[in-house]
Amino acid sequence: MTLAFLAVAVGLAALVWSADRFLEGAAAVARRFGVSPLLIGMVIVGFGTSAPEMVVSAIAASQGNPGIALGNAYGSNITNIALILGLTALIRPIPVNSGVLRKELPILAAITALAAYQLCDGALSRSDAWVLLAVFAVLMAWTIWHGSRDKSDAFATEMEHELESHALAPRRAAFWLAVGLVVLIASSRLMVWGAVEIARGFGVSDLIIGLTIVAIGTSLPELASSLVATRRGEHDIALGNVLGSNLFNTLAVVGIAGAIHPLAVPPEMLSRDILVMAVLTLSLFVIGYGFRGPGRINRAEGAGLLACYLGYAVWIGSSLAAA
Repeated sequence: MTLAFLAVAVGLAALVWSADRFLEGAAAVARRFGVSPLLIGMVIVGFGTSAPEMVVSAIAASQGNPGIALGNAYGSNITNIALILGLTALIRPIPVNSGVLRKELPILAAITALAAYQLCDGALSRSDAWVLLAVFAVLMAWTIWHGSRDKSDAFATEMEHELESHALAPRRAAFWLAVGLVVLIASSRLMVWGAVEIARGFGVSDLIIGLTIVAIGTSLPELASSLVATRRGEHDIALGNVLGSNLFNTLAVVGIAGAIHPLAVPPEMLSRDILVMAVLTLSLFVIGYGFRGPGRINRAEGAGLLACYLGYAVWIGSSLAAA
């Protein structure tokens, strides 16, 4: 058991480090080949910050651990909204200014509803997974097309400044891209092994481990980037990290895992985890959209999101006690 905890700890640390190196190298390489800042922000950064969830869920699905695969994706969504966005807003209120980001809020709500509908039969089939991936491809194409038409988009401007402040030489960028990818895969395999062993040792489902330890661990890149962006006043990047990550998790992460291997859905996932994710998504739409003026997630709302995460953690703990 000690070895399993050590594997998870080392795996998480290496996962966060490698995801950061992979993202930095990928963004620099893309910039070198003339990719626009908006495209880098929406695609490269989106894939980079969701890379831990993608690799972990894909490995878990291939090894027959659907609880970790699904729990990691949906647990990360809950963590992103309630814990990360709540903590970020508590430190500094987050205005919602970018037109692209504001349009993502209702889209995220619709995609969450699609995810809930697909899981109602207790399974995620390969056809369900391909539907998610198709929606993801269409959504990315539409977002990039729409964003490229708005030359004054705040998100593109902030991403331009971010790329300029973290410029890398071509060889160094390629080196970190390769090293980051290799370590990302290796650390993900290590963490999945450790998580499965912990679940077996304590007699709990791998779903619980996926929703808690794994989900929080794979969400650390989003937490770090959101906090740094908020400190710099780059509010669109901070909010975009959360919204973009949840879109990637729901569509790409679950879609890739389901395409690799059909996933059985534990009944408690619908009655507890999907329900919490849906409520949090709708609450984010309400507090962030700004029906009576510019959208703004204030400190009180941030504290409310953190309280929701604490309540969710207690709910999971009570289900373990009752088992």
